[in-house]
Amino acid sequence: MGLEIGKLYVRRSIFIEASPARVWKEFESFDRLSLWLNLGHTLHEFDTEVGGNVKMSVNVEGKDRFYGGTVLVFDPEREISFESQWQKPYDWPVPTLWTIQLTPLYDGTHVELFHHGFERLGLAAAGNLEAYEEGWDVKHLKALRVLSENG
Repeated sequence: MGLEIGKLYVRRSIFIEASPARVWKEFESFDRLSLWLNLGHTLHEFDTEVGGNVKMSVNVEGKDRFYGGTVLVFDPEREISFESQWQKPYDWPVPTLWTIQLTPLYDGTHVELFHHGFERLGLAAAGNLEAYEEGWDVKHLKALRVLSENG
């Protein structure tokens, strides 16, 4: 069963000409995940099991800012969801969430990446949602497509 996507979210998607089983191979290990998630982020830890840890960082104004949390869903060939909480002093009252869903479509896979749960931030939701909406692109999903279609 997947994680519910709330009302306030950033969504990016891509179609990959490979089966969900083939695309999922890029989620099965830290090394494979690093090949496509390490574009603008640095992946430090990613346990591929429910209850495992995710630790990433991004460089902001010359300083690394760390974030991550607990893996909430790890459903092979369908979904991975995890918490996204900044380390102090940038932390939110509660974490937001990342969900990546794989859905079979035609002879390939529709991959959707959601950063969601902004409504949990109360009055800070609008500004955070807008900032992430402006900052996200599809470079990670394009890299996942290249690996999945050519690997």
